[in-house]
Amino acid sequence: MTAWALRAAGAGLLIIVGIAVGAWVTINHFRPALDAEQDLVAACTAARDNLAGLAQEQGKALGDLTLAANKRQARVEQAVAEAKASAQGDYAAANRLQQERTGGDQCAAAISIIDEELGL
Repeated sequence: MTAWALRAAGAGLLIIVGIAVGAWVTINHFRPALDAEQDLVAACTAARDNLAGLAQEQGKALGDLTLAANKRQARVEQAVAEAKASAQGDYAAANRLQQERTGGDQCAAAISIIDEELGL
């Protein structure tokens, strides 16, 4: 081998060693930062999935509460209608009795009822 070939082989060997050392330093320098970022990504992904699950559960619970409130409202409206219908006869009889007691004057009947409610 000639001197030129030995120099080229030595230079090639130095280049390969330089690449290997540079790769090793780069890996040792950036690997901890990369691992930390990957851990943060995993934690954020888990938190996002957890929050999405909670939001879905809350949405279902809110829907259930809305349905229950609508059912209660319908039952209340029905109960009010039934109470109004069953009280209609009693209300008419009470008005008739009050008018008879006050001589048939509706104004006097109203005044009497209001006075009685106010305790006058």
